[in-house]
Amino acid sequence: MSTDPEPTDEAAHADPGTPDAAREGTTRETGTTEDGSARGGADKTGADADGGLGAADAGEDQGQADEAATAAKLSEAEAELAAQRIERERIERRKAEKAAPITAGAKLSGTAADLLAAVRAVESGEKPAATVFSEPEPTPRRPAAEPVRRPQTEAVQADGAVTATAPAAEAVDAVRGVLADGGAPETLAPQVAAALGEGAGDVLRADPWQLLRVTGVRPEQADGFARALLGAESGPDDERRGRALTVWLLEQAALAGHTALELPALTAALTQRGVPDADTAVQNTLAEGEALAFQDALDDKGSDTADEDDEERPVRVLVGLERYALAEESLADGLARLINSVPKQDGSADTWERAASAAGSAGELIRAVASHGLVLHTGGEASLTEPAALLRAASELGLRAWAATHSPLGCTRFAALLSEPGGSRVTTVSGLLSGAEGPGRDTDGALDLDLLVVLDAPQLDVETAALLSESLPDGARLLLAGDPGVLWSAGPGRVFADLLAARVCPQIASRQPDPGPLGELVSGIGIGELNQVDSPGKELVIVPVRDAGEAVHRTVQLVADSVPRAIGVPAEQTVVITPGHGGAAGTRALNTALKERLNPGPGRFGGFDPGDRIAYSPAPGRTLPGQVVKADADGLHLSCAGAPVVVPKERVEQSVRHGWALTAHQAVGARWPAVVVVLPGDAAQALSRPWVYTAFGRAERHLSVVHGVEQALPRAVAEVPPKPRTTRLPVLLAPQIPAAG
Repeated sequence: MSTDPEPTDEAAHADPGTPDAAREGTTRETGTTEDGSARGGADKTGADADGGLGAADAGEDQGQADEAATAAKLSEAEAELAAQRIERERIERRKAEKAAPITAGAKLSGTAADLLAAVRAVESGEKPAATVFSEPEPTPRRPAAEPVRRPQTEAVQADGAVTATAPAAEAVDAVRGVLADGGAPETLAPQVAAALGEGAGDVLRADPWQLLRVTGVRPEQADGFARALLGAESGPDDERRGRALTVWLLEQAALAGHTALELPALTAALTQRGVPDADTAVQNTLAEGEALAFQDALDDKGSDTADEDDEERPVRVLVGLERYALAEESLADGLARLINSVPKQDGSADTWERAASAAGSAGELIRAVASHGLVLHTGGEASLTEPAALLRAASELGLRAWAATHSPLGCTRFAALLSEPGGSRVTTVSGLLSGAEGPGRDTDGALDLDLLVVLDAPQLDVETAALLSESLPDGARLLLAGDPGVLWSAGPGRVFADLLAARVCPQIASRQPDPGPLGELVSGIGIGELNQVDSPGKELVIVPVRDAGEAVHRTVQLVADSVPRAIGVPAEQTVVITPGHGGAAGTRALNTALKERLNPGPGRFGGFDPGDRIAYSPAPGRTLPGQVVKADADGLHLSCAGAPVVVPKERVEQSVRHGWALTAHQAVGARWPAVVVVLPGDAAQALSRPWVYTAFGRAERHLSVVHGVEQALPRAVAEVPPKPRTTRLPVLLAPQIPAAG
């Protein structure tokens, strides 16, 4: 069962309890936008548009990539999948040991055609899956959690992507018959069979609402399918419908970043979906083991009486999927183990102090890491020199020290800050966990290191963070470093923000500001101010536009001619960032226009030609920029961060996009010499302070803003903070950390 490979920026700030808040209108990150128009009179935040940045002669960027043979070795995702299974087994053993358990398309028409179109739209990225816990037109970011009683098998492709294992032909045929009886397109049979597993045909016939397990299917479509199969037996009060909708809503909440939902928000959403007795539906779901319930005590700060313990403390009731509940509890256990343990004594206190004294601005960070198992470090791009100094100092003291980043581009950038042999000690988080990169694991299965520096920490979701914490050996040190102003993780949770708010460990805030006009601009955005800055070297250029068509035209001019000519940055080192994939000035429209100008061709393989810039998503939430090398019977050959990748032809449509233009979530964790941020008028509602901060902060030397949103830009910076996510990490940590208060 495939999913849209790109996450949304707005879902990272989704507001719970607003079902169907925006099934119409603007898409925030990957959905379609309906109105391509914009009015003039753009608000200028920096230097005026330079008159010399005008029309240009046509030119082509025929970048070529050397053909590289694919090595036959263990893929990254296969190893990562095995590591995850091992960690989840460990989690289950830990839970069993606890004294107190968790309480708890052929020729189709009509409905069938609509259903197939909905699924295909989500799979191809044309349209986001319906998320009811976010605002304007949400989009999924990672696969929905699977209920325990219906596991889904997985396979690993040669390029490292994890996909559903092809179901048996007999199972597909059985499902196809059920779909035909219910008036649903038979072409969905493989996805349904993969989602429901063994006996999928019988399961679907007995419970037609299980069709919701296929990404892209909406409740009203599942209702129609159920009516066709069950006839008079089907109704809004059907227990099967209530359970299926409860799980579906929890999956949608996870896609919006929540690890659990408060019970009132969940029951309200069920009521809006026509479930007559929402409370009973939730109870039935809990009884079937498809979800878990939690009671978290609320702080009663207004009561200081001695007999407070004798009074009933207020609680909030949460409901969540087991997948994220176990991950969040495992993460809390792992972090508490680090915080409460004494770090391994590598070097005397005097040697650490000498290293700190010689490290300049990094001295405070080195002192904190010397005596604590977990330390948080915050700052912008310039602050990366401090973790780099820590890594060098730790290596000189004899520690096995490694750094991990969110993306290969971030890995290259941080390695450049280290002198040899430091560059060889930087890996990606996914490569570290899979064993494809990094130090490997010791005989106990723990990472073979003493210090781990995790950069881009805001991008850690609860599952990845849990795997990291559980993989660290006793006595190891963990530094989580990142910029708290950027967009949050693509997956559920807000690990870095929760830890900063909980104040359970030392927090070191870098005092190194990002330099130049762009650093000044982005720093102001971080505190809610869109300041006018001087840019004598044309570091910032504002290009007002009237409508989406003009925005696309001016963007192509900037990338292909104006920026290379006036700034000296070639087109291949410039990236375009826009709020959404759809709309008249989304990534699809922009990439079409940029390809026509920079690398025209017939698109011989799924719309791609050699030399095309691409964005490859091997798994939801992960984007690897690259270039097309060639295409043959094996699939589409790519070069991503210098590594050869072959994408089978059946997966090209759902995992590869053109990559001249990206969304902000795709761009997070990387930087380019020049960035063109496109803000068409129909994207005004998609903007928030974290989105603007992230998009503008991707530029190293030059930022052009194609501006068509008028006052919506300063308003977003000043008034639209990140939307809250419902998580349990602070509550789970508090009783395990004596100094948490």
